[in-house]
Amino acid sequence: MIVYDGSMDTEVYKNVFGRVMEDLCNEDPDVVYLDADLMNSFGTYGLWQRNKRQAINCGVSEANMIGIAAGLSAGGKKPYVHTFGPFASRRCYDQTFLSVGYAGNSVRVFGSDPGVTAAFNGGTHMPFEDLALMRAVPQSRVIEISDGVMLETLMRLTKDQPGLTYFRTTRKAYPKVYSPDHPLSIGKGEVLREGADLTIIACGLMVGEALKAANFLQDQGTSARVVDMFTVKPLDTELVIRCARETGRILTAENHNIIGGLGDAVGAALWESGVPVKMRKLGVKDEFGSVGPQEYLMDHYGLSAAHLVQASLF
Repeated sequence: MIVYDGSMDTEVYKNVFGRVMEDLCNEDPDVVYLDADLMNSFGTYGLWQRNKRQAINCGVSEANMIGIAAGLSAGGKKPYVHTFGPFASRRCYDQTFLSVGYAGNSVRVFGSDPGVTAAFNGGTHMPFEDLALMRAVPQSRVIEISDGVMLETLMRLTKDQPGLTYFRTTRKAYPKVYSPDHPLSIGKGEVLREGADLTIIACGLMVGEALKAANFLQDQGTSARVVDMFTVKPLDTELVIRCARETGRILTAENHNIIGGLGDAVGAALWESGVPVKMRKLGVKDEFGSVGPQEYLMDHYGLSAAHLVQASLF
């Protein structure tokens, strides 16, 4: 069930992650958690204190951490890996591409605080390119988390899945979207709100902004459908094409560079389908990250609900 009412999740996602990660370790002795010296920042310090056999602090050595995770997978373990988004993606990309993807190992990589959610950590810690990088790894799964229920559900759902799975998630919290019993499937988008005039396809941080924008547009006489495309790869092409046929206009929204992310994935699917549709991409326009409060950065990069409303006029 969709429970969105604009209110924020009460449990921050680093605590969701730490709680679920400890459950998974207790339930399955083959699960191993690896971190690049950020356990205290991602809710897993207690797990490490209680279970050093299944929780490993690899230090600030991200490429080495990926290599360890790949080796553990080759030995039959089920590694989960975390560090900040830029270090989980671009800093160790060669190791991820070769030791995990090319070698056929199974690792779940969590990149935290994507895009503007890095806030005061600034441009060096503000990945606007990680979706593009991880989409380019053959047979990878690329997921952007929309709320705490989704984080818990997909952490459990991917435990035994083969190959590389990349998760993009904030440490803080987003607005509540799903009830705890809502079924979620990798590769299937979720229609959060029906509409006939326009479809907004969003992921992560932008899901809440899309729903806000849809409420405003409704008051202005525009019926906007909202889709949570949390699996950026494999994309739910069938849903994208259906929305294009039924509403005639597609607006994508992502906390990411408009090059190589959700918008490009949707655009490629539409181009190949041949369905006549108008489309626009809303996201970061080929820029580097900056420093400031998240609200300021959302306005600076044009990611707020107000910018979505303006972008819908095409």
